[in-house]
Amino acid sequence: MKRTLFDDVTTSAQSRQKKEVTSLERLKGLDEKITAAIEKVRMLKEEKGVIEQKVKHLEEVIEQKDIEIEGLESEKQAIKNQLEELLNELETLQLS
Repeated sequence: MKRTLFDDVTTSAQSRQKKEVTSLERLKGLDEKITAAIEKVRMLKEEKGVIEQKVKHLEEVIEQKDIEIEGLESEKQAIKNQLEELLNELETLQLS
């Protein structure tokens, strides 16, 4: 097949059009990826906020339990002291 001057122009125009379509498709693909990434970041920030609130709540629970433990340890020590006093009194009574 013989080429003419017009064939080259048509081929060049078609090539340019294909490049433009390809560029538009690439831009559209990039736009979709950027949109997906933005959505992912938004979701991760929300999840982070929820997790931070859970952590804060659990830290408060731990603090309450620590206070409760301190109270129980004090109570235990008081009971231990009372028992020692009672045992000392019993020994004194038995020795008398």
